[in-house]
Amino acid sequence: MKKNVIAIAAAVCMAAVLTACGGTGTKTETTAKATEKAGAESTAAETKTAESAAGGKLVMVTNAEFPPYEYHNNNEIVGIDAEIAKAIADKLGMELEIQDMAFDSLIPAVQSGKADFTAAGMTVNEDRKKNVDFTDTYAKAAQVIIVKEGSDIVNPDGLEGKKVGVQTGTTGDIYADDIKDAAVQRFNKGMDAVMALTQDKIDAVVIDREPATVFVKDNTGLKILDEAFTEEEYAIAVKKGNTELLEKMNGAIKELKDSGELQKIIDKYITAN
Repeated sequence: MKKNVIAIAAAVCMAAVLTACGGTGTKTETTAKATEKAGAESTAAETKTAESAAGGKLVMVTNAEFPPYEYHNNNEIVGIDAEIAKAIADKLGMELEIQDMAFDSLIPAVQSGKADFTAAGMTVNEDRKKNVDFTDTYAKAAQVIIVKEGSDIVNPDGLEGKKVGVQTGTTGDIYADDIKDAAVQRFNKGMDAVMALTQDKIDAVVIDREPATVFVKDNTGLKILDEAFTEEEYAIAVKKGNTELLEKMNGAIKELKDSGELQKIIDKYITAN
């Protein structure tokens, strides 16, 4: 009888040990799976982050109020920058998505990672270089002055003391602050500044040459002064430190230049005189 009691007790202890071992094994297995899952999720996140330089989707932000570089055609954003960006994306084997926003929100969108790059008739300057990295330039441009026919403003010096309209965040906006005694009025869209000029609310508009050409062509009674306000170059801006994407885009831009395709895109849109 005593032997039976001992045997039963031993069996109970053994069962308890096995149960305890089983519990420890399950907990260890669960922890291992959780760690593996976390690692997989982390790897997936890293892969997604790297997509902008290694295939997948490229997100471009622009301000589609700047013809002929970017503007709306029905529900599509078209123009020089849109076509160049699409050609670059094709060469990188990537899909292109274009988002429209205010011009002064473009660089912050790239800095925050909301977008991979911005192409928006953006001039390369030292202030912007502090916040983003620029590709090789793809077009030369100039800030010009639009006035009404018969205006007494005949050159940049004539802007002194005048009411000058600019588009917020553009190079014209930046440089207009250097005009002595000028009353600078800022508009969200270049066309809004031009409309203010036609209504005699301002004396002149400082804006990029190509959209200026379009605005003057579409609005009688306006002209562009012969002397440019500034000379400059356009480039694409990417997040500072994103050297992989920068190098890939520079390679694509070089190919587009060498093949003549880039110039064909520009010539397609810049036809007005």
